[in-house]
Amino acid sequence: MHTIYLSSAYLAPIQYYCKLLEYDRIYIDPYEHYQKQTYRNRCVIAAPDGPLALTVPIVKPHTPKCMMRDIRISDHGNWRHLHWNALISAYSHTPFFQYYMDELHEFYEHKYVFLLDFNEALLFHICEQMDIKPNVSLTNSYRTFFDEGEEDWRNAIRPKQASDAKHLSQSEQTTDFMSRPYYQVFQEKLGFLPNLSIVDLLFNLGPESLLYLTTQPVAK
Repeated sequence: MHTIYLSSAYLAPIQYYCKLLEYDRIYIDPYEHYQKQTYRNRCVIAAPDGPLALTVPIVKPHTPKCMMRDIRISDHGNWRHLHWNALISAYSHTPFFQYYMDELHEFYEHKYVFLLDFNEALLFHICEQMDIKPNVSLTNSYRTFFDEGEEDWRNAIRPKQASDAKHLSQSEQTTDFMSRPYYQVFQEKLGFLPNLSIVDLLFNLGPESLLYLTTQPVAK
């Protein structure tokens, strides 16, 4: 049995969902230290003017290092309204936005207290929409050692930034991922944008999203 350890992620990118299909067992770690400027509270969508990062504002406990499970969502800046309007602006003209929008909108009307709970609810909702049934569970402690057949990807799937390289191990630096092109509504203007949030795939391909993921080359 092949097992992978992942971080919690907000509307995670395509690479993350490929991992959900690739491994027999998936553990999401709520005991890891929260890291800013990662997919833990950020997703990237294809806005009309190019890639747009949507960041969930958080409230950290007054300690130097905070476990992911303790990160609370802030109400600062009316972010739920802004994120939902950004999704409408980006995807209202995609083939399947109207089909999925009502149920997804409910997640932006409900005020989740903890980021982990919000991310988990979105993860299982997206999986349900795509008919994915991954074997996902939470760890009961922070893991530092891994057995044969277990892989640690908690810090390997992350937004590309110039400062990233110094924070990643050599093996993590070799995990570049390029998703196969698929139809995107602004592709003629922006070119194909790879490895965006899973909602980009869902809104553009709808029921064919699962077929796309299962025929994707093994994610690296």
